[in-house]
Amino acid sequence: MKAKSLSMLALAAVVPALHAQANPATTDKIVDLGKNRNQVMKTLRELTNIGPRLTGSPNLRRAQDWAASKFRGYGLKNVRLEKWGDVPVGFQRGRRQIGRMVEPFASEIVYTTQAWMPGTNGMVRAEAVLAPATAAEVATQRESLRGKWVVMPRPTTMRGPSAGDDELIKALNEAGIAGKIYGAADERVHSSGRWVGKTFENRPNELNIFVRKSDYDRIVRNVGLARKPVLEFDIENQWFRGPIEQYNVVAEIPGTEKPDEVVIVCGHLDSWNTPGSQGACDNGTGSSVAIEAARILSAAKVKPKRTIRFILWSGEEQGLHGSRNYVQLHKNELEKISAVLNDDGGTNYQGGYVGLESMRPMMEAAMAPTQRAFPNLEMKFQVVEKMPEGGSSDHAPFNWEGVPGFFTIESGKANYGHVWHTQFDRYEAAIPEYLVQSSTNHAVVAYYLADAPTMLPRGPKPPPRKETVNLKHEEAIGADHMYQDHDHSDDFWIDQIDRLPRWIRMVIPALSR
Repeated sequence: MKAKSLSMLALAAVVPALHAQANPATTDKIVDLGKNRNQVMKTLRELTNIGPRLTGSPNLRRAQDWAASKFRGYGLKNVRLEKWGDVPVGFQRGRRQIGRMVEPFASEIVYTTQAWMPGTNGMVRAEAVLAPATAAEVATQRESLRGKWVVMPRPTTMRGPSAGDDELIKALNEAGIAGKIYGAADERVHSSGRWVGKTFENRPNELNIFVRKSDYDRIVRNVGLARKPVLEFDIENQWFRGPIEQYNVVAEIPGTEKPDEVVIVCGHLDSWNTPGSQGACDNGTGSSVAIEAARILSAAKVKPKRTIRFILWSGEEQGLHGSRNYVQLHKNELEKISAVLNDDGGTNYQGGYVGLESMRPMMEAAMAPTQRAFPNLEMKFQVVEKMPEGGSSDHAPFNWEGVPGFFTIESGKANYGHVWHTQFDRYEAAIPEYLVQSSTNHAVVAYYLADAPTMLPRGPKPPPRKETVNLKHEEAIGADHMYQDHDHSDDFWIDQIDRLPRWIRMVIPALSR
């Protein structure tokens, strides 16, 4: 309690500095609109009604058009879909997503498949059997395995099956089985997958189904009791011909005095698409608080000195593609970006920022009105010696170039790991009180930084990064390690390697004409 009181006193002490650098009447109006007339949950409901938004899917494009329409409706300027690249093939889960055990008794199965991997061709009903231990055993049991669901002994990670016997997998895939069943470590099933090496014409045909632990245990138990469990799955996985152009959604409140200097407010609009998920907390919440911050600032009729630019990224889950490419496409503008405010930590509230000591006075002043408006939701500025270079989110590419990028400290009671890439990522998991604070704070801090006499101080530009590619790709990091980045970094560079043969296949026919 004492530490909290001191923190609040420290923030209160900088309020005079805020009023010296931002219009206090405008700030009060922003806070009133954010705290008392907030629409973030309405926005999140509209977004989650669209559904999960995998990069390259029709759902993502629907969400991008919807978001652009919201920005235009709020009166923002320069609203556009800005292309960052393309993906070789599109993918989306269809409405038919059925999994159940039908013998010896009826029991629903919660499952997922990896993205950019096949589903079933209609309903497939078959007996479940335990996998042989070796490829040699597959050869001797080939006829008895044909058409069966083969239950694998290996555990899975967030990225799919852990390393195992490649010869065994190959033998099973060639044995005419219905598909392989893997068990999750707990009741969560996680989506993952890559478009690398895939096109509409060369779609893979290996069917792997990942089921929650209780379902897996039930199947194995009934096999062990010689009850010959029968499972049926109807998994509609849809593919779309590529290449498919990909975009970020961009909108602006133009600056009145220094329009070429920019404060970026952002979150990623794409999501994973586990059956049942709506992409609500990863990162419908971050997208919705950015959209609501834009509405609040527009309704407050702010006239900031600098431009406030709102960006909803895509391709984040596959390697920060939207933000990495934005940094490259706008390289000559980076020195004019004062700060990047990124929300991608789920439904908890914005508890502050991590940055350099030189940034602390401005950032504490910027968030002081939010702390006064929401006194029970404590905020802080955590000082570090250098800006974090990792992060597995869209602020990181800016930090790599020396631009102050902030992944908001996520504080509160929500268990992010419960919803992260899982079937539980639904609208009902969002906490309204926290999202009201987050959208209000986004608006308050963005306005302060855009109207301050100077840009935010920044440290020395970090040395060039040494990129590495882990082709085996270890399990993705947890939410308590958000300032590491091997999760998305690997995917980005694997995709860059994959683009070379695609480019060659496209260029050679053109040269021969």
